[in-house]
Amino acid sequence: MIVQYNVDSDMLYIKLADGVSTESEEVAPGVVLDFDASNQVLGIEIEDAGKRIDLSRLEVASLPLAHMTVSRPAHTPT
Repeated sequence: MIVQYNVDSDMLYIKLADGVSTESEEVAPGVVLDFDASNQVLGIEIEDAGKRIDLSRLEVASLPLAHMTVSRPAHTPT
């Protein structure tokens, strides 16, 4: 799973699986699910994310993580 945020478009994308999106469905205003040909959800797109959710905090709980990577765009101050 990969969580990506684009500050320029204020778009949050949660990539759940690899694959090619063949269909998308807006399930709520500004929330779009991407599906593959087998109807598996590949990702979740949230428009105007900064207005909808608190992006300053991320909590991960009870996930069986074997590896976690945190990366920042080169232009983001640390």
